[in-house]
Amino acid sequence: MFDVGLKYYSRVVGIVSLAALLALSACGNREARGDYPAANENNCLPDVSLIDQHGSTVSLASLKGKPVLIDFIYTSCASTCPMLTAKMAAIAQKLGPALGADIRIVSISLDPEHDSPAELAKYAQSHGASETGWIFLTGPPAKIDQVLALFKLRRTRESDGSITHSIEAFLIGPDGHQIRQYNALDVSPDAVVADVERARG
Repeated sequence: MFDVGLKYYSRVVGIVSLAALLALSACGNREARGDYPAANENNCLPDVSLIDQHGSTVSLASLKGKPVLIDFIYTSCASTCPMLTAKMAAIAQKLGPALGADIRIVSISLDPEHDSPAELAKYAQSHGASETGWIFLTGPPAKIDQVLALFKLRRTRESDGSITHSIEAFLIGPDGHQIRQYNALDVSPDAVVADVERARG
């Protein structure tokens, strides 16, 4: 009887220990999924005006008041940018009606020398990114570089015309300051949506 009780106790302890280990792994792996704490205290939505895919002037400061998910792409990019936009499209789909009403997605061009509003509109259409609440922005190169500097990023044009850039995306709070940052290729859409829900309160 004692042996049976001991075996039962050992089995229960083993199950509890395994559950605890899995729980710790789930918590500890958050950053491994590409979801990181913000490491930038800058106001990332300053009074800088850019041009959206419809040709309208948009001040980044006007986006304050709701969370904003920001990434950086350019339309002639044939490598990472389509993957970044596909990830954002998956996030947009999961956000549903909240996109536009409670949160915006903003994709800023890294190639303002070539990305006109018309090019951005064509890119959005061809990549399933035409939802209300998803804004593509371009503008004078100096202003794009100014915005990149706020995010502690920069763009480098290679000899073949391609642009070396970051694959990071950023969740900006209603006050214009970063809440989370992501490796946009690795992070799961569900993790981003959960962060957005927390940001919405």
